[in-house]
Amino acid sequence: MSRKTLDSPEAVKFLVDSFYEKVQVDALIGPIFTDVAQVDWSKHLPKMYAFWESLILGNNIYDGHPFRPHLVVNQKHTLTIDHFERWLQLFSDTLTENFTGETVDQVRQRATQIALVWTNKLDYLNNDSYMES
Repeated sequence: MSRKTLDSPEAVKFLVDSFYEKVQVDALIGPIFTDVAQVDWSKHLPKMYAFWESLILGNNIYDGHPFRPHLVVNQKHTLTIDHFERWLQLFSDTLTENFTGETVDQVRQRATQIALVWTNKLDYLNNDSYMES
């Protein structure tokens, strides 16, 4: 299969679908999505299309609070750097396998920033000293 440019809603949808196919069968983070969060894919995927379209294409169609659901999941099952590293690895692999062009590097960098920030936020919230103060 030839790699595509990441420059249309169809390309973003393909990225998201390909990525979440990997997520669902992944031994580390798959159960977080299916068992802990009990993701309804028919609702989750359109939100992810909008989220990534907004970031990649700049069309501002995403309206939501992307970190909030992760807080809820974290209360049921502590999310760690290992989870975010795996998420990022699967996302990066999906980009490399399917897409070409400078947008790919920009999207990979953005995903890396998201993973770092969210890991730090959750690490702070999971820290016992935060709970005691």
